[in-house]
Order: sequence, then structure tokens, then C-alpha cells
Amino acid sequence: MADDSVAAVHTLGRRELPLWHPKLTQHRVDFSKASFALPRVGEAFIALGTTIKVAGSQEAFRAVDFDAVLAVAEAAKAAGATRLGVVSAMGANPHSRVFYNRVKGEMEQALSALGFETLVIARPSFLVGDREALGQPERGGEKLALNVSRWLAPLIPDNYKSVDASHVARALVDAVRTTRGHRVLLSGEMQNS
Repeated sequence: MADDSVAAVHTLGRRELPLWHPKLTQHRVDFSKASFALPRVGEAFIALGTTIKVAGSQEAFRAVDFDAVLAVAEAAKAAGATRLGVVSAMGANPHSRVFYNRVKGEMEQALSALGFETLVIARPSFLVGDREALGQPERGGEKLALNVSRWLAPLIPDNYKSVDASHVARALVDAVRTTRGHRVLLSGEMQNS
């Protein structure tokens, strides 16, 4: 937000985050609603998602990771956005036999069909970050997996290494601003952003 090219930042969320900045306006949104209006925007970033365990069912997961993501993208387009960046997942594929990967792939296809001038899709591997500070539930095997992956890091290809959420955010912002057309950012490209 210290970027002088940014006049204002509007966030959408189910709850307010413990953040403050003079350019920041937080909007509480019920993502289950069919549509909602956004202020005029030039670019939009979507990092909306859940897990099947937290959502409670495959249908509830799809309502967030497909329906809500698409609704936000449509609202951004209606508000004037020509550039969109979205966080998806490694393995996203609309033809996958794995439900999670299939929904992510279908979401990517639906966003591609909206016709943004720029669409950047980030496909991180295992995300690392301070979930507790954001009020997110702790994930059972996450700490163990993170410790194992750090120990084995020299043996793991970059696209499969865990990646810090802040690196994903920086890489996505940079890519949206420098890309024209459609681009997929793989996890290895986001490691050192």
C-alpha cells in the first residue's frame, strides 16, 4: 500500500482483519450471496479458499472455491477491472479425478472465460504463513509437514517446496502488473519473491 501507483485498496472478507492503513477499506461480505457491488477498480486479486474439512462437505467447499471466487471475479469485472490475479493450487486440472484439483481447475477455466485482459493464476504448493494471526484454524499435520519439508528442502524440486504466502502475494502482484494475456505462476517461480 506504500506504492504511490495505488490510490486505494479494498478488501472483501467474512470478517475484518487486524490491519489499518489510510488507503485500506475493508468490506465484510457474505460470499454465499449471488452478487455484490464493488467500488471502481483497475485490478483485482483473489485469495479465497477453504478446505473440505473446514467447509464440511464437497458442496460447501465448491461454494467457496468455485462459486465465491467466480462471483468476486465477476464483480471485479463489472467494477472495471481489466487485470485479475488469483491464487489456485498446484495440480489444478478440470479433468482431475481428485475433487479438490478438479474444482480448482474448473475455477481457472471459468475465470479464463470472463475475458480479462490479464489473468494470472498462482499455483502454489504447500502454503506457509501465520494462520493463527489471521484467525484461521490450525491444520493438523501442517507443522510436521513443514518441518519435514524444510529438512528435505535440498532434495525437493522448487515447484514442490513449501512457499511462504507473502512470497505468493508479491509474485502475484508483480505478475499481474507486468503480464498481458494469460499466465500461470508455478510454485517455484514464487519461492524468492
